[in-house]
Amino acid sequence: MTSSDTAVDHSAAGTPATGRTVQKRDRVVIRFAGDSGDGMQLTGDRFTAETAAFGNDLSTLPSFPAEIRAPAGTLPGVSSFQLHFADYDILTPGDRPDVLVAMNPAALKANIADLAAGGVLIANTDEFTKRNLAKVGYESNPLEDGSLTEYQVHSVPMATLARGALAETGLTKKDAERAKNMFALGLLSWMYHRPGESTERFLREKFARRPELAEANILAFRAGHAYGETTESFAATYEVAPAKLEVGTYRQITGNTALAYGIVAAGHSTGLPVFLGSYPITPASDILHELARHKAFGVTTFQAEDEIAGVGAALGAAFGGALGVTTTSGPGISLKSETIGLAVALELPLLVIDVQRGGPSTGLPTKTEQADLLQAMYGRNGEAPVPVIAPRSPGDCFDAVLEAARIAVTYRTPVILLSDGSLANGSEPWKVPDAATLPTVDPGFATEPNAPDGSGEFWPYLRDPETHARPWALPGTPGLEHRLGGLEKADGRGTISYDPDNHDRMVRLRQAKIDHIPVPDLEVDDPTGDAELLVIGWGSTYGPIGAAARRVRGLGRRVATANLRHLNPMPANLGAVLTRYRRVLVPEMNLGQLAMLLRARYLVDAASYTKVAGLPFRAEELQQVILSHLDGHTPARFGSVNGKQEVPA
Repeated sequence: MTSSDTAVDHSAAGTPATGRTVQKRDRVVIRFAGDSGDGMQLTGDRFTAETAAFGNDLSTLPSFPAEIRAPAGTLPGVSSFQLHFADYDILTPGDRPDVLVAMNPAALKANIADLAAGGVLIANTDEFTKRNLAKVGYESNPLEDGSLTEYQVHSVPMATLARGALAETGLTKKDAERAKNMFALGLLSWMYHRPGESTERFLREKFARRPELAEANILAFRAGHAYGETTESFAATYEVAPAKLEVGTYRQITGNTALAYGIVAAGHSTGLPVFLGSYPITPASDILHELARHKAFGVTTFQAEDEIAGVGAALGAAFGGALGVTTTSGPGISLKSETIGLAVALELPLLVIDVQRGGPSTGLPTKTEQADLLQAMYGRNGEAPVPVIAPRSPGDCFDAVLEAARIAVTYRTPVILLSDGSLANGSEPWKVPDAATLPTVDPGFATEPNAPDGSGEFWPYLRDPETHARPWALPGTPGLEHRLGGLEKADGRGTISYDPDNHDRMVRLRQAKIDHIPVPDLEVDDPTGDAELLVIGWGSTYGPIGAAARRVRGLGRRVATANLRHLNPMPANLGAVLTRYRRVLVPEMNLGQLAMLLRARYLVDAASYTKVAGLPFRAEELQQVILSHLDGHTPARFGSVNGKQEVPA
């Protein structure tokens, strides 16, 4: 394992057959960028699949426009896919690409500032026309005017070459040019010695009903590979050895797919049928799409007419004895809040999955943010506490759902799981678990009357002395007839009650039930044991914080890190952890919501560093922030001190 995410050129050996050198690297970051119709997501996904099959560790960051089809050739229409792969375990999709594939001037202009100095730029010259250049404000062609001298520029007429490779297929010029993304994929696969068999197999399966298109794309892919072999433009190819991963069966997985699989596994673990009530919303819709494929595993999916109907149906399913699940993003959580409050009053298990995105309102539908924490904690009328859990990586989404289901079923409560856009669409290798090792959770349905007075009645709010959970009785069970509803209930008996003392007791019982849920202690990564600064985050900030800490430690500095999965209730040892360190820094993709909670609850002087740009933190960015805090300075840009936000320059 290396101590940073900095690329290292281990060796360079000549290849006699071509005269080129093969340079060995420990890591590479590649970004494909083009119009939303150029197939950049598919290209990146296929390169990722090839890389996963090769055995590298990897992490991805897709980025695409919110518009269904933004104007071609414009900056708002740029779509990109970034892949970071290495021969060791990595934590982020990378900061700056080492290689940028730009399919048009807009893609170049939107991404060139991120390309590392000396990096490789591969540009599709066919799109660098006067008209396309003018669309994005280029007065001259940057590929020809000397403005890109700090990069290794390779001008490749991809559309022309793809069209030439497909000349004998009978495809129209337009259809032939659409295969230029496969030409780019073939070229990059040659550059990095990626296997191509899986891509060819994928294309034949994807276009099974149009075999002529499958063969055309395969020809374009092979043409890109052949171009790399025969052109004299590229002086080197690159090798990144497979990573040393724990023995097991792996697959590439996105956060949304992991959430879907986790929901299926939760049904298996609890022995309950799964019911998903959901309304499509970016970036959570893929969970609905994936679960709809798994009816054979006892999963029922219901695409509701709106967010309120989706959560209402899921809560109704929970009343009927199913594992009720609803999925959404921030605006949908706002609409679901009343029904989540009803679930708190009914004390029924319910999984509420919020894949966070930029807000407020519609905000940035395709961009990431972490700004729903306070809404998840307190966004309901009255005292309506719910457990809140946040996965830290795409693969961790699977385990987080299992944990959420355990808490929901055991403690009879809705649970909110906070994923976000970067986890939802990002991917990484995931070790497939053995189904036999999954934890089991007994729903413990009530089967007999339980009235303590011997009356033979069923009391729906008679609580378990250990979990404080009320009994869960299936409708239709003889002798367990009962009513539920949103009006306050009498403790034990469950009849409607307006008694002030009873309401006070019920509110405190519901809060105590959540407060006493046992969660694992917070684990701290402090290699030397004597760091003065603790950097603590939650959810997807785990990767950037960890990568930044590696860099800082590589410079000989000491820093501790921690990531909160359980946000309500928080780990029992959190207070002791926070007071162990002289300084506490909280990076968040919001304006300091966790930092505010930590300051209020534990009375620690937690410094906040915030970002709400629709993009994840970069490791190099957090590295500088950490070093500044270690040196006693507080960065002003995009930061806050004592909860007061600095105005960005």
